[in-house]
Amino acid sequence: MKKKIALLMSCCMAAATLAGCGGSSASATTAAAQAPATTQATTAAPSKEASGGSGDVKLTMSWWGNQVRNERTQAALDLYSEQNKGVTIEGQFSEWSDYWNKLATSAAGQSLPDLVQMDYMYIDQYVKNNLLVDLKPYIEKGTLDVSNISENTMASGTVDGGVYAICAGINSPAMMYNKTLLDKNGITIKDYMTIDDFEAVCRQVYEKTGYKTSIVYGTAQTYLDYFMRAYDVVLFGDKKMGGTAESYIPFFQMYETGLKEGWLIDPGVFAEISIGSVEQDPLVNGSSPETMSWCAFANSNQLTAVQNAAPEGVTIGMTTWPSPDPKKSGYLKSSQFFSIGAHTKNPDEAVKVLNYLINSSDANNILLGERGVPASSKIAQELSPKMDAINQEIIRYINEVVTPNSSPINPPQPDGASEVFNLLNQVQEQLCYGTFDSKAAAEEFYNSANKIMSQK
Repeated sequence: MKKKIALLMSCCMAAATLAGCGGSSASATTAAAQAPATTQATTAAPSKEASGGSGDVKLTMSWWGNQVRNERTQAALDLYSEQNKGVTIEGQFSEWSDYWNKLATSAAGQSLPDLVQMDYMYIDQYVKNNLLVDLKPYIEKGTLDVSNISENTMASGTVDGGVYAICAGINSPAMMYNKTLLDKNGITIKDYMTIDDFEAVCRQVYEKTGYKTSIVYGTAQTYLDYFMRAYDVVLFGDKKMGGTAESYIPFFQMYETGLKEGWLIDPGVFAEISIGSVEQDPLVNGSSPETMSWCAFANSNQLTAVQNAAPEGVTIGMTTWPSPDPKKSGYLKSSQFFSIGAHTKNPDEAVKVLNYLINSSDANNILLGERGVPASSKIAQELSPKMDAINQEIIRYINEVVTPNSSPINPPQPDGASEVFNLLNQVQEQLCYGTFDSKAAAEEFYNSANKIMSQK
């Protein structure tokens, strides 16, 4: 066992080294997926201590996010402790770029937090390595109430008949943009931009303002998945990649075009910031137009955080991600999930906290949909009149823009996906520094990714 843990720790450190300025945090989850597995699926046994009998209960909860999320989540957890004497909950939060490395390290040490914020991309890997608790028994006995969550939403956290994650909020890919800058220069943004539309705006913004464009650098996997849906290509097949090498050329061509025409932001900018940090994103942070972007590829639930991070006097707008066919690419998704870590010593109390975060009006009056539109229809209906203008805009975007023009999200990524995504970000980096053109980048990515998947 010690040898396995040591191997996992070395994988974590190697993943962090590989990431560099252009790598992906996804690589850390490759390490997590190698954590020691138990002999059967994890269904935590109820503990006497957690059931409210003897002694104090101390829980930990981990999440990634921004300062708005950190403050609201901790306030909600503190309220739970006030309402449940003897229970204390320590919040452990990180930027996205650090979160998965930390979680992998915890998995290696068999010390996962009691409550874990989980991403759709990684659920399958964590479940298959017995790192999450099956919540189905708690649902069946009524400890965890999911009666107001739709079957489709519940399905996204279900693996092989077990329920391992509960949706923390519903959202959709959304491109944030500096509306103040664009309005001032007479540039209009429309929903459902094609790639031609988007590139035309990029040229126009650069010519009129000097501001450049950031197209998802260092975490490109979600945008690639979105982009390829326009061609009816699902990224992963059975031990192989979807499509052909030629299928991926248009994705890399965007970067190549931006480099040639001068409007793509220099990759060196990202060496100086924490990739994935809202507060450090070039949309809201930078010393000059040369180092800033007029847009950022994000998710709808991040609008509050992006607006809060924007310079005074700047209004942030929101539209769909550009795509060869944006209506085919669009989907609704769980912004993130809440899960119970397999190493918890207090599963009953952890599930009670999870139920509180999902179903408590008190909790959600603090959280205010920061993670997305609440999964519980009852809570969503309660919150709607209380929402500020920004959150009303998020609800409008989800209900009126995305929902009528979306299709089911692709299946969770299989084993090997993390390595493929790390490869993608390395190839993207090499293209942005001029090592590859779009054709060579597509061939390198497709062929190397196929090799990775064939060995899984």
